[in-house]
Amino acid sequence: MEKSRESDILFCNLCGTMLVLKSTKYAECPLCETTRNGKEIIDKNLAYTVTTESEKTQEDAELPKIKKACEKCQHPELVYTTRQTRSADEGQTTYYTCPNCGHRFTEG
Repeated sequence: MEKSRESDILFCNLCGTMLVLKSTKYAECPLCETTRNGKEIIDKNLAYTVTTESEKTQEDAELPKIKKACEKCQHPELVYTTRQTRSADEGQTTYYTCPNCGHRFTEG
């Protein structure tokens, strides 16, 4: 929220909520009803990026670790993720990756 107070033209300076452009004259915060001059917002170029969880790599997130030996190199620790790949009344599938050799395998 601090960043939005400093520079972002689409967010309220007071509470950080996204502003609604009520007319060409002003924008209003729907939460605290603070107004902002429309000239500050109109005709500004904005850019943003949308990603999905599946686009994240292992380097982007701190994955949980388990003390289990790699099937390929016998490294004593693996990182893992789980997914519900079958119906809800069946168990999750666990995906293991070895941080040492990169070997991947599943269980479940």
